[in-house]
Amino acid sequence: MAKVAILVEDHYQVLEVWYPYLRLREAGIETFLVGTGSKKEYKSKEGYPAPEEISIHKARAEDFDAVVIPGGYAPDILRRYKEVNEFVKKMSDKGKVVAAICHGGWVLASAGVLKGKKATCFSAIKDDVVNAGATFLDQEVVVDGNLVTSRNPYDLPAFCREMIRLLKK
Repeated sequence: MAKVAILVEDHYQVLEVWYPYLRLREAGIETFLVGTGSKKEYKSKEGYPAPEEISIHKARAEDFDAVVIPGGYAPDILRRYKEVNEFVKKMSDKGKVVAAICHGGWVLASAGVLKGKKATCFSAIKDDVVNAGATFLDQEVVVDGNLVTSRNPYDLPAFCREMIRLLKK
């Protein structure tokens, strides 16, 4: 059974955490909320709690098949942790699925995994994604090898569909 790490921190976008968390489980894929270790529970922008199931300090890339980086303002906090950036980079380097939606592209930029890739993101961080070396495409989902990116919560059905497709290969 595939295992997926979903990164969480305060100010996460509620749909971009919980929709993939539940949709992937529905598809028979194990999902785990992986936090920065700064607390036991993280609050969404609206205050909805997400309990840390595994700390990034204990998460090992070899134990997971994919990582999901949700949006909101959490990615701006997540990317400040070298362990988060190293985890995402290792996942990418090993050819595992790396999926980011909305502002999640900030973590991709900080992890150094966008150079030469095609990607999409929330329009406000387009320049960051381009400056990190990606070719920006304004589409609901962009798949480039093991990288899956989407723009916003409206794109979640396509985002999850492509992640599941890659994980079931």
